[in-house]
Amino acid sequence: MSSTTTLQKAGGDPTGEPGGAQPSDGLKAGLKNRHLSMIAIGGVIGAGLFVGSGGGIAKAGPAILVSYALVGAMVVFVMRMLGEMAAASPNSGSFSAYADRALGRWAGFSIGWLYWFFWVVVLAVEATAGAAILESWIPAVPQWAWALIVMAVLTVTNLGSVASYGEFEFWFAGIKVVAIGAFVIVGLLAVFGLLPGSDNPGAGFAHLTDTGGFMPNGFGSILTGVLMVVFSFMGSEIVTLAAGESKDPRRAVTKATNSVIWRIGIFYLGSIFIVLTLLPWNDPSITEKGSYVAALDSIGIANAGTIMEVIILTAVLSCLNSGLYTASRMAFSLGERGDAPKAFARVGKRGVPVAAILGSVVFGFVAVYFNYAFKDTVFNFLLNSSGAIALFVWLVICLTQLRMRGILMREAPEKVTVKMWFFPYLTWATAAMIVLVLGYMFFDDANREVVSLSVLVAALVVAAGVFRDRRRKAAERAEAAGPAEVRG
Repeated sequence: MSSTTTLQKAGGDPTGEPGGAQPSDGLKAGLKNRHLSMIAIGGVIGAGLFVGSGGGIAKAGPAILVSYALVGAMVVFVMRMLGEMAAASPNSGSFSAYADRALGRWAGFSIGWLYWFFWVVVLAVEATAGAAILESWIPAVPQWAWALIVMAVLTVTNLGSVASYGEFEFWFAGIKVVAIGAFVIVGLLAVFGLLPGSDNPGAGFAHLTDTGGFMPNGFGSILTGVLMVVFSFMGSEIVTLAAGESKDPRRAVTKATNSVIWRIGIFYLGSIFIVLTLLPWNDPSITEKGSYVAALDSIGIANAGTIMEVIILTAVLSCLNSGLYTASRMAFSLGERGDAPKAFARVGKRGVPVAAILGSVVFGFVAVYFNYAFKDTVFNFLLNSSGAIALFVWLVICLTQLRMRGILMREAPEKVTVKMWFFPYLTWATAAMIVLVLGYMFFDDANREVVSLSVLVAALVVAAGVFRDRRRKAAERAEAAGPAEVRG
């Protein structure tokens, strides 16, 4: 089998052109370089960064920086592995298509459906969060109606064209990037007492150690912090799915992979560092108001709460927009490979998979309904059973890359333009760290139910994938044996 044929099965560009100018799967190459750049930057900035960081600071103190650094390093390594495969073989199914090729059809089926499930549940979570903010501004419209409006608007956006998705995400992500960049710059000026009119005493770096030391709650708090911050990083891999609908996917993936280090460094470590230097880690306002609002209040920024609500709403809309896009493209890829209804693989006149988008958003609407009608039962199950899937995805990327490196180097070494560092040792080390985090979740009271239900759902999906794979192979053997029996 030729390398071109093999790469086509893995989802690569069949033309062999350097950039893969047009997707081979019927999707339209409607994303521009500026869209991909902002999707790559904004993908690592979720609403969880703004909302959940206060709880992590309260648990670990200044040592939460180590937690963010550990998870950030893990994401950098995972993105490097994914970048290696995506640059060589761009595909709208990304890691699911690569797992299909490297580990087996059951693996691509399983991780693809689990990832789709994760994002359609996220749609409900983010729609509800956005609706709560909008209802606080305009109480005349009930929260359920706001959730419906937000979901409907972004569905229309995604149905319009991939360029519409890219344009919306460009501006949503742009607001997040500008907001955090401004926060870091203004915060640094206040830390050193250089911000005119600031209420902050400008204590420099003293707050990192002046309240019980850098690690006030012991080393174990770092691992607890890891569990609290790891899920806020989910979404960094979206750019590798979106790259398949750009004019030069390999260049886009290479650029995104190479820039992930500074993006995590500035947006996560940089902004949390500012919070910790502006306020003592145990200041009650960090958990009462949220870490960013508390930091802005300490500087003397007027209407800090409203400012953060606007930024959080933008982050929520960005996550919703990308979540619907990501779920639909994964459903499309599964449909192409025969692991989902064939209708999901059909592309409309505008170059978007209409059935895959509508199928994903319908499940999202159902999940929103469950959030209002059965919040403590059905929706709680959906939420908990999808909670650890991010870690499963990263683990599968590690295992896939271990196999794909050999396949690519044998069949198309010229396409391996991005390489994982210190292969295979760093890949194995990253996989071991992910397993450690999953194992630690079992012994953590707050996360035991999440990881247990996630493992249960994953086991059921894997069992379905293995069953389908065996039936497919049996059918192929029977078909191959048919002519021989006739001849006999």
